[in-house]
Amino acid sequence: MEQTLEGTIICGDEFEPVDGYITIEDGVIKDIEERAITSDTIIAPCFVNAHTHIGDSVIKDPPYLPLPELVQPPDGLKHRVLQDTPYKDLVISMRACIDDMIRTGVCAFADFREGGLTGVLALRDAIGSSDKIEVKIFGRPSDKDMSYLDLCDGTGLSSTSDLEIGSIRDIIRQTRAKRKKFAIHAGERNSSDISPALELEPDFLIHLTHAQNKDIKSISEADIPAVVCLRSNFLTGSGAPPVKKMLDEGILVAAGTDNVMLNSVNMFSEMEFLAKTHIYDDRQVFKLCTLNGAKILGLDKELGSIRKGKKARLMILTKKSSNMRGTRNPLGSLVRRARPDDIIGII
Repeated sequence: MEQTLEGTIICGDEFEPVDGYITIEDGVIKDIEERAITSDTIIAPCFVNAHTHIGDSVIKDPPYLPLPELVQPPDGLKHRVLQDTPYKDLVISMRACIDDMIRTGVCAFADFREGGLTGVLALRDAIGSSDKIEVKIFGRPSDKDMSYLDLCDGTGLSSTSDLEIGSIRDIIRQTRAKRKKFAIHAGERNSSDISPALELEPDFLIHLTHAQNKDIKSISEADIPAVVCLRSNFLTGSGAPPVKKMLDEGILVAAGTDNVMLNSVNMFSEMEFLAKTHIYDDRQVFKLCTLNGAKILGLDKELGSIRKGKKARLMILTKKSSNMRGTRNPLGSLVRRARPDDIIGII
């Protein structure tokens, strides 16, 4: 089945706005033709949310507490709540969160899934048979049980400070034996766990809020990507990762919304916050929220940008809404102003 879309297309891996038509056949972009249009729409690639904890959607109004009391395993608030939440309720909450991502333009996400095998099964049940969104699941062991690995994409740990280093190395050994990825939080509370995390040779790092110049240089030299979660770090008082320095050092950086109990999964909010507080470059910000996440998750051959041969995972926004009316720079308005209610179609 063939479908044609008309509008200002945020096109290619450099996200150049061009007026024209996109032809879609069987869910794949068949052709992109640059020519005059009559439509007042913006056609953009859907977001890749590169770091979430959507199990936290069972608690969306936590008290104001220091970061360790909120999220540090095994006794942080989120872990106590997750432990007391019935399986059915957890699945329902995560399914609502996934629906929210789809509705707000996310086509893929990566989740650090607590709860061992049961936690991974819950997320798989929440996804069900949906083909509207891709998920990369990074589980973690429960009582040393590594059986979760058979049903997910890898292991995602909290910090080298939260487990004995020998145990972490054993977890990594078993993860690599299954040819799965390994990722870990680092530098969220302080910089002390960054060097130990680097020594583990992870596939990517999360947060790096307290990364210093020497850390950034080491990460760059090791060619390890990073995922930043600026809104979450701001809300927990962790500070802000030196994302501009990371980019200047050539590190591949993507963006995620982190814990759902602290932030919605709204990537428009994440994008606006990035653009207005740290990266004054619309193209770079949009890349963090789309293509870079796809690259880190190994999805960039199919998702993350509008190119021939890629899956048609697109969001269509109107320039006629009260918010978007007067748009002169489509990419700038998309990055710094657009909201989910400006979306008039998701493909």
